[in-house]
Amino acid sequence: MSRGRHRILSAVGIGCYALGAIVGFFLLADHQGYGLLVPLWIAHGVLLALLLTKLCADETGVTAALLVVGASLVAVYIADVARDDLTLERRGERITATVVRDWPAPDREREADTYDYALARLDGTRLPGPALQAGSGSFAVGQRVTVLADPEGVLRPRIPGDAHATGDVLGVGAFALLALGVVAATTRRGAAVARRREERARVADQEHTLREALRTASADDQGVIEVHPAHYPDVSHRRAAGIAGELGLAPADEPGSWRFRR
Repeated sequence: MSRGRHRILSAVGIGCYALGAIVGFFLLADHQGYGLLVPLWIAHGVLLALLLTKLCADETGVTAALLVVGASLVAVYIADVARDDLTLERRGERITATVVRDWPAPDREREADTYDYALARLDGTRLPGPALQAGSGSFAVGQRVTVLADPEGVLRPRIPGDAHATGDVLGVGAFALLALGVVAATTRRGAAVARRREERARVADQEHTLREALRTASADDQGVIEVHPAHYPDVSHRRAAGIAGELGLAPADEPGSWRFRR
């Protein structure tokens, strides 16, 4: 099997592994805590770094692995959000509720003005589960609002229209494609690095052969040694003249000639 074909098959295998890891971590995220997921993500990153470093043939494999892991993390996160949206769309109950209390969301981002809104049914029964989350000032205490509520009280209620999972699914696909794109780019880089190394090795071998030919060849009656450039297609005349000069030889004829005089 040629090196190019082997590299392509390796890239396909790594890409399939990256996609499989996204699916696997998505399934685990719903059942396992951070105590298991964090070590698994670390092991996943180390394995990717080893595979991609071998694929690209240089140290950039570590950077590529970090990019793939980052894209996978985002894809899994978005997929987890999409799962909640799809579940809420499937089993959610459309009800009209009243806002009974609001407070700053404890898990909001530093610059996000996000609030939690506790809801109750019109009969005064509190909605079970997490509070509705929206921007500050979106709702006032006592205001009536229509929401999709989880009858099991597990998922956060959402405003109808906000629970569409289509954008989330597209986001998952985009970041999964980004991970595959990094693998493809790493493969191309690996091919380029390998090609340059092969070229350098080929030139070095031809230079060694030329040096030995100039050193051991017999000169003619005029003390001239002639070599044939066709035997050294990757060695320029300038480099050949430099090698000849290292051996104490000088150009014997017009510039560009591969004839050297002792």
